[in-house]
Amino acid sequence: MKAVGYKTPSPITASDSLVDIDLPKPSPEGRDILVEVKAISVNPVDYKVRRSTPPAPGAEWKIVGWDAAGIVAAVGPEVTKFKVGDAVWYAGSITRPGTNAEFHLVDERIVGHKPAKLGWAHAAALPLTSLTAWEAFFDRLEVKKPVPGAAPAIVIIGGAGGVGSIAIQIARQFTDLTVIATASRPETQAFVRSLGAHYVIDHTKPLAQQIATLGIGAPAFVFSTTQTKEHVSEIAELIAPQGRFCLIDDPAGFDIMLFKRKAVSIHHELMFTRPIYGTPDMGEQGRILDEVSAAADEGRIRTTATQHLGPINAENLKKAHAQLESGSTIGKVVLEGFA
Repeated sequence: MKAVGYKTPSPITASDSLVDIDLPKPSPEGRDILVEVKAISVNPVDYKVRRSTPPAPGAEWKIVGWDAAGIVAAVGPEVTKFKVGDAVWYAGSITRPGTNAEFHLVDERIVGHKPAKLGWAHAAALPLTSLTAWEAFFDRLEVKKPVPGAAPAIVIIGGAGGVGSIAIQIARQFTDLTVIATASRPETQAFVRSLGAHYVIDHTKPLAQQIATLGIGAPAFVFSTTQTKEHVSEIAELIAPQGRFCLIDDPAGFDIMLFKRKAVSIHHELMFTRPIYGTPDMGEQGRILDEVSAAADEGRIRTTATQHLGPINAENLKKAHAQLESGSTIGKVVLEGFA
């Protein structure tokens, strides 16, 4: 089967940072399904792994990619949720080979039924980011549980990015929260407004004063998707006492004591945690994807794909990685089919 991988972690400018290769087609066992991958999207985790992680011991190649939409080609003997021919979407597990391959093995519990009304590429844009935003809201921040005295509002830092763009939609469609998204450029501000943000503020300027100017009170929740370290003091100032703060990026460190006076709870979200540890509620990810799928088919959730780079090959994936590493991507970058 065709695939794209690397032997040595390297910058995307290296000639062998991503290479077109041929690998044996895998076979499913246990609760795995074998998916014929039709489309993928690229996430920051892809380039972070590519720059830092060598192939597993005994493996010649490392395959990244943690978003896919495709068709079930075969099922393991313990599979109960899917059958051959089903259209599916998922993000997979970071501890297993990724989706930059024609055929891919994934545990059925973390797989959902693809939205019927979205094409392959438009669907592939959503799984990882949807799971991240959903878990952040409902499992970490517990947004359904009010914060006494706080404004029923959430600040989403990085609203135009991959996670931010679906987070705005999930917040609007599945909660009653007022959504305040950050964006700094005219085009990103227009994008987040189109997704349903009630208010848009500029993350290149002090956040707390901009929030105060809105006159809605101190927000109960903050969800930071990027550049958290740059905004910590502002988050500590703007958030309500006893508020809840969730981040998904990897700040080198920040002063947690800024939040003690307000008794703010701080949460990390990593959507790979359930599959990494095989948690008893691992199947919750399949349920979440099915719920988002239904919302997409009802027209309540739209794709966040904004750039289609063509077929899945090393040349196009290099372009996608470089685009994400630039830090200026709006929405998601997708690729479709193997050339």
